Amino acid sequence: VQLQASGGGLVQTGGSLTLSCAASVKSFEIDNMAWYRQTPGNQRDLVASIGERSGTNYLDSVKDRFTISRDYAKNTVNLQMIGLKPEDTAVYYCYAEGTRRYRGRHFWGQGTLVTVSS
Repeated sequence: VQLQASGGGLVQTGGSLTLSCAASVKSFEIDNMAWYRQTPGNQRDLVASIGERSGTNYLDSVKDRFTISRDYAKNTVNLQMIGLKPEDTAVYYCYAEGTRRYRGRHFWGQGTLVTVSS
């Protein structure tokens, strides 16, 4: 299973970006999906997650600014980010939990860098 993330880049404070992550398997073979982020020397933190049973969940600091969504037809998960702040600067990673033949397996994308300038 491959997760291909895209959409990162450089943006000014207050700007917007949308990250997208495409999974190489069928939608019904993926359960929950999420976006994490990591800065140098720090752990990888959950930013937002989405699942049919779990709904959507967000890191407190991004609530009301970030929106996670999933396109089951394209098997993608998107993260729309508005009102970006310098503290949002990080490498963002797409994450997926497998189901059916991939049950119990976890997958990561390659990471996409988001830089917010002050």
